[in-house]
Amino acid sequence: MPVTDITPDVEGRTLTVVADFAAPVDRVWQVYADPRQLEQVWGPPDYPATFVEHSLTPGGRMVYFMTSPEGEKYYGYWEVGDVEEPRRFDFADGFATDEAGTPAPELPVSRATMTFEATDGGTRLTTVSTYESAEALQQVLDMGVVEGTAGAMNQIDALLAA
Repeated sequence: MPVTDITPDVEGRTLTVVADFAAPVDRVWQVYADPRQLEQVWGPPDYPATFVEHSLTPGGRMVYFMTSPEGEKYYGYWEVGDVEEPRRFDFADGFATDEAGTPAPELPVSRATMTFEATDGGTRLTTVSTYESAEALQQVLDMGVVEGTAGAMNQIDALLAA
């Protein structure tokens, strides 16, 4: 299992996820840079993702939906900030109401930074998501973000091996 640590810090308003992959940084970066690869790992195993918009460039936007086993669609978006390929990128990560990526105002938005660093065994991917308030972080924790993130990221090994 590549996810080695998930640490919610409600007081600090952050969720930190650390995952280690036996693949070079450039290869792990490609998982996020290619929408067809990202679709295979962004949602938990039972909630596959479909990216309808994907631009991993400064100022770019990504819009996706995850489909539940019952066929329900759950929408989300990223608004990309800085990109330092293949080392790091940051983005606003929010829930959306539709396939156009219209932000859902009642749900939290985080500011996330993904950092890709070379290790002796491959790549360490560290994601730090910062929420506007402790209550916003607690809301996504109650929604199952820890389990969903672990399930999603643990799919990356199989994709890298393919």
